[in-house]
Amino acid sequence: MEGTIRCGANYVPLSPISFLERSSVVYRDRLSIVHGDQVKFTWRETYERCVKLASSLVNRFRISRGDVVSF
Repeated sequence: MEGTIRCGANYVPLSPISFLERSSVVYRDRLSIVHGDQVKFTWRETYERCVKLASSLVNRFRISRGDVVSF
């Protein structure tokens, strides 16, 4: 996109979260994860699994907005 001006219509910086959200919409039925012959997930399934994991971590450890989490 050489010569174009970055604006909301043609450029949006992606965070890991917004990347997952966008991929789950744009590429919902395409494969995002393949491990061997048995494990295959689409972008929609990957997003749903990430949301479930995040929700369980929030509920289990009572994490709230602004908390710093590390492993």
